[in-house]
Amino acid sequence: MTTTVDPSEIAKFEAMAAEWWDPNGKFKPLHMLNPCRLDYITTQIAEEFDRDLGTERPFEGLHILDIGCGGGLLCEPMARLGATVVGVDAAERNIPVAQAHARQSGLEIDYRHTTAEDLAATGAAFDAVLNMEVVEHVADPAAYLAACCALLKPGGLHICSTINRNPKSFAMAIVGAEYVMRWLPKGTHEWSKFITPDELFALIEGAGMQPVDRKGFQFNPVTWQWRLSDRDLSVNYVTAALKPGA
Repeated sequence: MTTTVDPSEIAKFEAMAAEWWDPNGKFKPLHMLNPCRLDYITTQIAEEFDRDLGTERPFEGLHILDIGCGGGLLCEPMARLGATVVGVDAAERNIPVAQAHARQSGLEIDYRHTTAEDLAATGAAFDAVLNMEVVEHVADPAAYLAACCALLKPGGLHICSTINRNPKSFAMAIVGAEYVMRWLPKGTHEWSKFITPDELFALIEGAGMQPVDRKGFQFNPVTWQWRLSDRDLSVNYVTAALKPGA
C-alpha cells in the first residue's frame, strides 16, 4: 500500500495528544470542569430527545457537533454514548491531536479544521451543537451564533457556555486563573469580551433560537471541584436553547 503518512509525524501528534489528555497538564482547568460540563450536556440532550442515560448507547442515532473541539474532551464522551460526532476547530494543529487520541481510544469521530460559518455554508445540520467556551473568543458573537443556529436541524439543541462580565469574573477568570493559579497562559481571556447571561440570551434569541435553560458552573476552592448551580451565574455559566420548527 502506498502512503504519504510519516510515522514520525504521527508519533509527534500522539505525544501532543498525551499532553491534551493529561489531567495534571496545561489543560488541567478543562479536565476539572469537564465532569460538570458533561453532566449538564448529557442531561439536556437526554431530556430533549427522550433518551435514557441508563442504557449503553443512549445517544445512538443523534448527530452532534462540537465547535472548538480542541483535543476532543467532549467529542469522545459523546461518541462513547453512541452519537455520531463531528468536531471542528479553527486551530489546525488541534485536529491531528484529536484524531490521534480518538484512534488510541478506538473511537470514530469526524474531526475537521474549519469554522462554524464555513461548515454552515455546506448545509450541514445537527441534532445538537456544543458551543463551549468559544463565544467569548470570537470577533462577532451575533454572526457566530447565527452560524450555530444554521447548523441545527429544526428542533435542535444548542448548548453554549461562557464567562460572565463583572468584577468577580475579572478576579476569578483572569487574575486568579491566569496570574495567581497560572492555570491558563496570561492573555487567554479579554474581560471586555465576556458576556453577561442576559446579553447571551438576547444574542441567542437574535440568532433565531429560543433559550430554555441556564445554570452556573460554581467552583469550590476547598474541594477543588465544580458543581452546577441554579443561582450562581457570576463567573462560568451554561445555557441551553432550541431552534424552533420541529
